[in-house]
Amino acid sequence: MMSDKSASRLLSSLEKNFDPTQIEDHLYQEWETKNYFRASTDATKPNYCIDLPPPNVTGSLHMGHALNHCIQDVLVRYKRMDGYNAAWIPGTDHAGIATQSVVERNLAKEGKTRLGMGREKFEQEVWKWKEEYGGTIVRQIRKMGSSCDWSRERFTLDEGFTKAVRHAFVTLYQEKLIYRSSYLVNWDTALQTAVSDLEVEYKDVEGQLYHFVYPIEGSDKGIEVATTRPETMLGDVAVAVHPEDGRYQHLIGKKILHPFLNRRFPIIGDDQVKMEFGTGAVKITPAHDPNDYQMGIRHQLENISVIEKNGAMSSDAGQFAGMDRFEARKQVIAALKDKGLFVKQQKHSHAVGHSQRSGTIIEPLISEQWFVKTTELAKPAIEAVTSGQTKFVPSNWTKTYLQWMENINDWCISRQLWWGHRIPVWYCQDCSAMTCSIEDPSQCESCNKTNIVQDPDVLDTWFSSGLWPFGTLGWPEQTKDLKFFYPTTTLVTAFDIIFFWVARMMMMSMKFMNKAPFETVHIHALVRDEHGQKMSKSKGNVIDPLEMVQTYGADAFRFSLMAFSVQGRDVSISKDRIEGYRNFMNKLWNATRFALQALPSSFQYDPNYSYTNLSDQWIVGRLNKAIKNIRESLDSFRFNDYAHHIYQFAWHEVCDWYIELSKTHLYGNDEKAKESAAQCLIYVLDQTMKLLHPASPFITEKLWQTLPIEHETASIMLSTYPTSSSAVTDPSVEHHMAAVQEIINAVRTIRSENTIAPKVPLTCIILPIETQHETIELSGYSTYIASLANIDQMHWEDLTLDGPLAVSRGTYFHIKIPLANLTDHASEIERLKKKMSKIETDIAFLSGKLKNEKYVRQAPEHLVEKDREKLQKAQQDHEKLDLSLKLLEKQS
Repeated sequence: MMSDKSASRLLSSLEKNFDPTQIEDHLYQEWETKNYFRASTDATKPNYCIDLPPPNVTGSLHMGHALNHCIQDVLVRYKRMDGYNAAWIPGTDHAGIATQSVVERNLAKEGKTRLGMGREKFEQEVWKWKEEYGGTIVRQIRKMGSSCDWSRERFTLDEGFTKAVRHAFVTLYQEKLIYRSSYLVNWDTALQTAVSDLEVEYKDVEGQLYHFVYPIEGSDKGIEVATTRPETMLGDVAVAVHPEDGRYQHLIGKKILHPFLNRRFPIIGDDQVKMEFGTGAVKITPAHDPNDYQMGIRHQLENISVIEKNGAMSSDAGQFAGMDRFEARKQVIAALKDKGLFVKQQKHSHAVGHSQRSGTIIEPLISEQWFVKTTELAKPAIEAVTSGQTKFVPSNWTKTYLQWMENINDWCISRQLWWGHRIPVWYCQDCSAMTCSIEDPSQCESCNKTNIVQDPDVLDTWFSSGLWPFGTLGWPEQTKDLKFFYPTTTLVTAFDIIFFWVARMMMMSMKFMNKAPFETVHIHALVRDEHGQKMSKSKGNVIDPLEMVQTYGADAFRFSLMAFSVQGRDVSISKDRIEGYRNFMNKLWNATRFALQALPSSFQYDPNYSYTNLSDQWIVGRLNKAIKNIRESLDSFRFNDYAHHIYQFAWHEVCDWYIELSKTHLYGNDEKAKESAAQCLIYVLDQTMKLLHPASPFITEKLWQTLPIEHETASIMLSTYPTSSSAVTDPSVEHHMAAVQEIINAVRTIRSENTIAPKVPLTCIILPIETQHETIELSGYSTYIASLANIDQMHWEDLTLDGPLAVSRGTYFHIKIPLANLTDHASEIERLKKKMSKIETDIAFLSGKLKNEKYVRQAPEHLVEKDREKLQKAQQDHEKLDLSLKLLEKQS
């Protein structure tokens, strides 16, 4: 007897009821302290590497994070158990705009501003905030059970990453792939910085379309234009019409007289003008509109900026100078009316760009910024996907990625902030030359004088995070990690940052590593509420993942996310569904407690034991099939299928069937059968915990540790993931057990339909049906049937019986149950007729639905298939009821 692994001692370590709060924090601390998450660079084992998409250091865990991190942890734990050096590299992003905004708001409460304290002191304040509050999301990631390799944790502003960013910038600059130029950019007037096209969110706004007339020089007539932003007319430098528009062809080349400014500008012809929109004449403001800017380049028009970076009108706005842009709008309209030039205004719904960072309406402004030439960088990144180096799962995202990359614009990488990677360029105050250097220079590289000043701007945070796949591994140093783990294996991310992040990592990686950064990009969907609605605070349907962990446990919450994570479909989740999977965890807890209670006192586990009971041989075969299905699901990123297979096996086959069947042996007198059942039960629980571990790590670790097995590893996460074998499944075992289950289910159904209590023993006549299979002989397994169906008299040949009978015809056997003195005969006939009538209504409805070609053609395939399954079941139920009813009517 093993003193340290005795069942009674192990049982005492399991509380009667499962309480996640009693095990989760303790286990996670143990895992981390013992370095179980740390990956090695042992070349004798294959590598597997995932980079955690770095959350903002200002952030807190939301449902998107929870799903994203759970998928990654499932993959990493699976691969770790499967013999890989599995590295999950975590880190956080400095989040330039978000972090600076947080700190500035805090300073404002103290009556301070960053401008008042100066750059150096402000940066010190941000670092101080980061050290005090920046670890919140990392602590929350740990609460989810994420097995990140914290020894390799990175921060996009740490010393090593700063070196990588500088190296990348200088290299691209020297190769003339980074340049500085004045260009029209998206300007955030609240944050006082440029933002990229991808950081502009277009919202439909119910606005106004204003019509007014521009006077034509030398004529008493004018030309009518329409605009949603009248204030920009102060920067107009042309009016454009389509060269084939008969209304205006004769006006092309004539001059406009600006009504408020001493300015003349031409009427031009351009093919891009839409004759059918508005009046067909378009005012052109190149300095404040992207389309106008391009037209200005084509026609060599002047750029006149009439809106400042703070949103106020500039000195070029004449009498409106100094006004806020929206106040100027009102005043311009009033002035047009005074001059008799205003025509009308009408409601007009249109998309308006808003900054994702501040929510402010974006103002297109011409500004001197730093840009990356992306066209050349995009080519290898496109080739990496089209050649199969990197594949997207689901594959439909490949087209999305390629379309954007093939039409990519140059990337504005400078931001007018103080927190971030400062641009490594210095301007000479004597000769105006620029010095770009990895190390801070002491003098101008052109004239060697020391009067140099660094560029005040910082880099877009996506520039540094674009280096994430190799920067986290030590690049530009040729570290052991870089050589061993690059390229990484899998990227797990959401579709909304394919352009922000995935594309940029692809470009940077192909440039600096000459290899795609990952083999697979798994794109997961959004998490929505149970009604399919997007979660938002205004709707009140937001689910806090940490609250779910606290209420239901991390294991149930994680399993819920996997169960509803269907490729290509959003994840709809609710508290009720999470609670349902907490019941699943309770079921496993209770199953393990039962096993420890039921084991013989002298039990010693034998991993090579040959099982003799039908139920043992059957469950081992079912386990083998489950392993195969589970592995195929994980390998193809079908996480809902993984959850489905483990749930079906653990709950329905192990708990609902096998444990109940094993009781006939564990509590019986046959010592050999008892030993076989005990050995098999522990083996099956051991394998079940391993299969479930990637999704639900805490409970599986706890229960696995309590099994009376001398484990070869200290933790379940270091054990070997189960493998299937083609030699395990015996068809005859499957057929015999299927027949046993069919009889038990048939008897239980008859009890339910005839309202006979489970405790009432029944007489059962069991008659074999000829099938394509070998003859099924079950008399040797009558103990299973008698125990699970509560049969006190079992007959294997037909008997002539008086009184009503309940009949069930299955695949293997024909069942008869005498109902005399058990049920009201007349009432039972009436009940069956009502039930049949309802089923006939269902059959008619489903048949009509499936005969509707439009529905079958247009409805989602899974819904149509579900209706087909419902119809098939209804028809089968009707056939059984009809047989029972005819027998009852014949006997009455």
